[in-house]
Amino acid sequence: MAQHNARDCVFEIESETPATWLEIGDINTFSKSHEEETADTTTFASQGQAESQKMQIGKELELEGIRNSTDPGQQRVEAASELLGNASLIKIRFHYDGDTEWIVWNARVNLGDQGGGNNDKVSWSATFTRSGAETKEAIVV
Repeated sequence: MAQHNARDCVFEIESETPATWLEIGDINTFSKSHEEETADTTTFASQGQAESQKMQIGKELELEGIRNSTDPGQQRVEAASELLGNASLIKIRFHYDGDTEWIVWNARVNLGDQGGGNNDKVSWSATFTRSGAETKEAIVV
C-alpha cells in the first residue's frame, strides 16, 4: 500500500476559461468526507434484524490554510462561492502525490470563517460539495 504525504496533494479549480486550471495556494490542511443516504428495507420477515440499502453517496472536500488575496486560485474560489443556480456548479480537481490521474468533481463551494489572533495569519477555508459522480483524467506533466 502506497502512503501519501498530505503536503504533496494538489488542489485546482477551473478558471472562468474552461479547461484552464488554477492551483489553490497556501493550503495547510484538508479533509475529504463521505456521506450516504439509506433506505430502510426492514420488514416483518426480518425478524427484528434491521435491513437497509445504500441509496445515495455524497462527498465533501474541505481546504484550510492562510488567506492570500493575491492567489489566483483562492480568488477564483471566493468568486465561485457567490454564484447561484446552474452557475454555482464549478469544477475542481485534486490528486495525491504519486497518482497518475486527477479526481475531478462538479461542485458547489462555500467559504468558511476567516480570522485569527494577535500573532496569527488570517485563516482561509472553503468546503466543496460534490454534485454528481466524480470523473478522472490523466495528469499531464
